[in-house]
Amino acid sequence: MGSATKKQLSERDICSKFITPAIEQAGWDLLRQVREEVSFSHP
Repeated sequence: MGSATKKQLSERDICSKFITPAIEQAGWDLLRQVREEVSFSHP
């Protein structure tokens, strides 16, 4: 994937395609050691 194509991806896409697989490959347990961003709003 070229750098021009990467620039078109969202932050979420970059995380899903590159960062999360790298973390998994490094041996991290995604369910116990990684937390996704969470938004809170007041009802």
